Amino acid sequence: MKILAVERPLPPPDPAAYTPALLEAEARRAWELYQAGTLRELYFRADRVEAVLLLECDCTETAEAALATLPLVAAGLVAFDLIPLIPYPGFARLFAPEHPPQP
Repeated sequence: MKILAVERPLPPPDPAAYTPALLEAEARRAWELYQAGTLRELYFRADRVEAVLLLECDCTETAEAALATLPLVAAGLVAFDLIPLIPYPGFARLFAPEHPPQP
């Protein structure tokens, strides 16, 4: 299942908490999740400094557990809103006959 994870900063935002070592550890863990096939895509929003991730997991609980291993989450600096996704079913309408064949 694909799961969209949208970062949200947790109050109070303390810029000093985002140390170079913590950010490097975050990038390293994201790389490990990417290599494992859990983290499929990783972006930053263009309008604010927040990450948007696309994960491949069995369920949202598995995604939540994987995200909990990120150093910024473990440090209590950020959390993620999880949105489970399903494939768009609307294309089937393009191939459905207008009038089913009569026997």
